[in-house]
Amino acid sequence: MKILLVSQYFWPESFRVNDLVRAWQERGHQVTVLTGIPNYPQGRPFTGYSAFGPATEHFGSSRVVRVPLLPRGRGSRVRLAVNYLSFVLSASLLGPLRCRERFDCVFVYQLSPVTVGIPGAVLRRLRGVPMALWVQDLWPETLTAVDAVRSPLVLAVVRRLVRWIYRRCDLLLVQSRGFVSAVETCGADPVHVRHLPNWSESFYRPVEVEADAPERAALPQGFVALFAGNLGDAQSLETILEAADRLRHGPEIHWVLLGEGSRRRWLESEIVRRRLGGSVHWLGAHPAESMPRWLCAADALVITLRAGDAISLTVPTKLQSYLACGRPILGALDGEGADIVRCAGAGLIGPAGDAGELAANALTLAGSPAEERAAMGRAGRDYFLGHFEREGLVGRLETWLEELTGAERRVANEPRRA
Repeated sequence: MKILLVSQYFWPESFRVNDLVRAWQERGHQVTVLTGIPNYPQGRPFTGYSAFGPATEHFGSSRVVRVPLLPRGRGSRVRLAVNYLSFVLSASLLGPLRCRERFDCVFVYQLSPVTVGIPGAVLRRLRGVPMALWVQDLWPETLTAVDAVRSPLVLAVVRRLVRWIYRRCDLLLVQSRGFVSAVETCGADPVHVRHLPNWSESFYRPVEVEADAPERAALPQGFVALFAGNLGDAQSLETILEAADRLRHGPEIHWVLLGEGSRRRWLESEIVRRRLGGSVHWLGAHPAESMPRWLCAADALVITLRAGDAISLTVPTKLQSYLACGRPILGALDGEGADIVRCAGAGLIGPAGDAGELAANALTLAGSPAEERAAMGRAGRDYFLGHFEREGLVGRLETWLEELTGAERRVANEPRRA
């Protein structure tokens, strides 16, 4: 197949869409990527890029077409809105001019914002091909869940926009089963909706981390509960800090955070303000390929989300990576993500925002025999292989796209009725 993938974020930014393109390349598909100038999470163009270029480059065998956008800066609401709008305009106007090849389908990878679906719909109409959209974040539910937007008028406009986009999808994929009813309520045709969970890159697997490895040297001595990923509003970092505060006079439990995001500066200042420097440690962001060594060097892997109906429907992408690495999980979240951990027997989970239970579960894990924790890790790895294994899910997606594009070609070749 010849696939035009539309995503505001792409390599060298670290998102799972990069691995999706690699998987398609491995299966012999021709992929063109329409994306913006990489600037996440730093808020400024990566080294070697400016706000306007380069316009084209290659990622493996795929051509990457980049359109100008205004970088997100420090992530203020106004700056983010302009960042989103600038990509929509550039991709909708320049995308058709720079992506002139014939394609079998348009595939939209929809993180926040949902507006990435607009250039996808434009290209669908101009090229006369079907569009598939993979929903990773629900809009406008996510906006209200993290208090990003409160205006009823703005939310109504966003809801109408989402409905407009969903109604132009020939295949609408959702990363969580909990999303199904939400997207159908917002205008998606149930016939076109499919559940496609996220997977993790193939390098996420159990690895042996030597006693003298640099990762072990960087980690504090004692029981290490490690959080890896985006440091944003939805991740409820205050729950981790409150749990650490409750345990400050207890056993030696260290909370280590790896990653970047809009709340990183807040996190650093709170560690100082609460005097938690002895038990909470931010160790920066690291390349995705190095993460399995960090995860496997930890005693437990931490996952937290804010409370709220919309947030609880989401399965955080880090969960698949955690399960794949075979370490016990320590969490405070609701909904499908929590259900997965419990069903797998992969760790201890408390309600979203409940720092007291998170602290109690941390004490329980820290006091458990190493064999029990290892058994939890193995159970999580087994569950991952049964439900989130990369090749199986990529194959499922490939089948759906082939059915979609095959049906489209048959309709296009049928004689028109008078």
